[in-house]
Amino acid sequence: MKMEIVHEQLKRWGELVIRTEGGQTFELHLGDTTFDYEKRVFSFRASGAEFVIDGDCVESIEMHFSGVED
Repeated sequence: MKMEIVHEQLKRWGELVIRTEGGQTFELHLGDTTFDYEKRVFSFRASGAEFVIDGDCVESIEMHFSGVED
């Protein structure tokens, strides 16, 4: 999945859970995630570490809904 789609969905929802092609799962937040289109990576801090992810290696995006769905 292209990182532009990840960025677009993150702007839309504010928070996402992504799964990479390598099977890792990460929670992204709009204010904590930066996208570098020139280098094709995005980065964020979580669990006391900084992560730099290949921007085009995202396999799936999960969106959480805070309220009960109708």
